[in-house]
Amino acid sequence: MEADPTKESKLPSSEPLPPPPPLVPPPPASSKLRKIVMVASIAAGIQFGWALQLSLLTPYVQLLGIPHTWAAFIWLCGPISGMLVQPIVGYHSDRCTSRFGRRRPFIAGGALAVAVAVFLIGYAADPGQLSGDPVAKSPKPRAIAVFVVGFWILDVANNMLQGPCRALLADLSGANQKKTRIANALYSFFMAVGNVLGFAAGSYTHLYKIFPFTKTKACDVYCANLKSCFFISIVLLLTLTVLALIYVREKPWSPERGNTAAGDEEEEDEGASESSPMPFFSEIFASLKNLQKPMWILLLVTCLNWVAWFPFLLFDTDWMGREVYGGDSNGNPDQVRLYDRGVRAGALGLMLNSVVLGFTSLGVEVLARAVGGVKRLWGIVNFILSFCLFMTILITKMAESHRRFATVGGGATVPLPPPGDVKAGALALFAVMGVPQAITYSIPFALASIFCNTAGAG
Repeated sequence: MEADPTKESKLPSSEPLPPPPPLVPPPPASSKLRKIVMVASIAAGIQFGWALQLSLLTPYVQLLGIPHTWAAFIWLCGPISGMLVQPIVGYHSDRCTSRFGRRRPFIAGGALAVAVAVFLIGYAADPGQLSGDPVAKSPKPRAIAVFVVGFWILDVANNMLQGPCRALLADLSGANQKKTRIANALYSFFMAVGNVLGFAAGSYTHLYKIFPFTKTKACDVYCANLKSCFFISIVLLLTLTVLALIYVREKPWSPERGNTAAGDEEEEDEGASESSPMPFFSEIFASLKNLQKPMWILLLVTCLNWVAWFPFLLFDTDWMGREVYGGDSNGNPDQVRLYDRGVRAGALGLMLNSVVLGFTSLGVEVLARAVGGVKRLWGIVNFILSFCLFMTILITKMAESHRRFATVGGGATVPLPPPGDVKAGALALFAVMGVPQAITYSIPFALASIFCNTAGAG
């Protein structure tokens, strides 16, 4: 009988089978977009308080009697705490084994610390007056001490809060690069929302009437407005934080199980186990030695970028009041009044800046495709930033050359606000700078997350 070829083809082969492919853990799964939106919304509460700092606190510290030059040293807290607090908090949040998750305990603690710090800043004048500060004179040393303590706590707490928020967004995005960029763009968008609300509150001069108890013997109308703004800031931040932490859950993390994705329990993926942890500073230096060239370039450009941003962010409203409007916070009543008008105009400019920032944040993906990628987009907006910073010099010179004075009874001269074209130019500058600011708040963080995931650095 002839053998059936169909049956022979089904017989097992005598040749050895190739070895199975190695098991590679799947990349972390990304969570639903609404969870990312909830976490990103915390940025609105954070940025509301920052907007008040940027628009009102530099003039406020001068009213307390801190010299203009020394105000810059107080602002050094932000960069210093950023260099120290964010890496330390990030290191420990990566290894947190709390039953509430890795990021949520730090976010909750940071939000509470921000609320305490904002309360101290707003009420600095009252304990200062009760402990012996003069009411009608400056400097007010005891109020300044309370203010500085609250301000440093605020900067430390903000850095403690923002790092885990961005880390949780990265956890929720998983290995999905597009969702990572969207998460950071949403964070930037909600920062813009917080900015708009904060600058609008800061530019409204009758907010204290909603909270009449804020006006006291030691706290005038300006101070009472600041207190009222900070009350709103505390309520907004705590509300958004509580809603996000209730809605977005994390599973407890343990070194034996390795990293886990945040979000729904059914969306969680277990990765490779981590090796035994190194001491913090040893790991930082080891990471720096092993960083690849793209990450070094990213860090260098980001560093130079913020060197350019900080002078504008810290003194923008002071620049409007002092250089553009020609006022003086320590001058005669007319100069102080003109300075205050300039600060209010600066707050309006910052609100325009935030509106542009918000719309730009929503269009980052579209802009990146139009110019050929996110890296090229970041490079273009850095040139725009350089041009805008140069324009501040030109606007200052124009304001000086068009300075006007009016003569009142007794022959005294009173300074007048700058011409309309100078004010329009300054406000336009604020608005245009919203474009590079939106990119600065989103693309570097997204690139860092992408580079770390690509290199397996976590």
